[in-house]
Amino acid sequence: MAVKILWYLTTPDGPYPWEPEGRWKTDFEHLKQLAIAADRLGFYGSLLGSSPNESLAVSAALIDATSRLRFLVAQHPGELSPAVLAKWALTFDQFSNGRLLFNVVNGNDAGLATLGVHYPHDERYDFSLEYWRAFQGFYAGETAGYDGRYVKLSPRSPAAASHPLGGWHPPKQKPGIPLWGAGTSAPGVAHSVQLLDVYLSFADTPQKLGDKFRRVAAEAAKIGRELTYGTRLQVIVRETEEEAWAHAERLLQRTSLATARAAIERQLPAGQTLDTYVSDDPRIQRNLDSIRAGRLPTARELEIYPNVWLGPSLFGFNILGPAAGTYLVGSAEQVAERIREYEAQGTSAFILSGFPLIDEAHRVADLLFPLLDLDHGFEVPRLSARTKPTVAQPA
Repeated sequence: MAVKILWYLTTPDGPYPWEPEGRWKTDFEHLKQLAIAADRLGFYGSLLGSSPNESLAVSAALIDATSRLRFLVAQHPGELSPAVLAKWALTFDQFSNGRLLFNVVNGNDAGLATLGVHYPHDERYDFSLEYWRAFQGFYAGETAGYDGRYVKLSPRSPAAASHPLGGWHPPKQKPGIPLWGAGTSAPGVAHSVQLLDVYLSFADTPQKLGDKFRRVAAEAAKIGRELTYGTRLQVIVRETEEEAWAHAERLLQRTSLATARAAIERQLPAGQTLDTYVSDDPRIQRNLDSIRAGRLPTARELEIYPNVWLGPSLFGFNILGPAAGTYLVGSAEQVAERIREYEAQGTSAFILSGFPLIDEAHRVADLLFPLLDLDHGFEVPRLSARTKPTVAQPA
């Protein structure tokens, strides 16, 4: 089984952007250069990460700068009418030759309320399912409208739908735009197996992540569906293991104790503080004791599995356990071996990032791509001129 490797596309960037002094001031030209780099290096696509910018607008603005790169755009149901989103998608695909993907994001109660979506936790999955079903129908060219509990769209005249002035483009992607997304609660899993093409999860150790994917696959099988599976990881890949861990240690040394403490506080159960929390895991407890004593753990003390690291990142400092900030750290051969281990546990898509984003994208493409079986739909270029030594044949 081959894998897809995606990269991260976002405004926050720099050598260690989780600290103010390690974050660059970036603009659209920086985003454009990042997209061009990911496109030319041969990444399958890019996830448009959280930023002050609207991801649909950013991705549309980058169509002309790229030729193969797919754009995985995070979208909350309810931000736009599903009919309006379908017209956005049809236009985007017409201009990009079908390079749009959607990351279905169901968010949280407080965040959705600011967008005008006011459903309780479980019910918002019912709303989301209707929203995306309506979107899929309009994208496919259906004109009958949609009459659901939450979403109601009037029918369109077939003649008007195909009119050269007021009509819509035909779909580029069939049967439709691939939907990626996540959901861990029981309603979230039920929603995922009915709707998604690619089920995503934050990383864990390979076996634990595989166990999660197998549980989701069993639920999908009950309704006759099969999904593919992906995860999100930071990466530090170098020519040698020593170089990779030396860089991890440098990142750790540039991270303040205040950043670490704030990250831990965000992860703690309700009612707990850093000073009161006790972990059942001796390794976690040792690291917490170090921080309470005013010292960050060493890089190797945050390694929870060979080459799997809980170091600081823009997405959190996950000392209490794997989450959005989990890394792969090691030589190219070690990181490739670990990716193959995740692949054996069912993971076929990897959304990677490392900072600075352009520099680390080049390292991944140069060092890691040649060691992996990639399923990108095109021939991935080889950056390095290095070749395996030839053995002289006897005369």
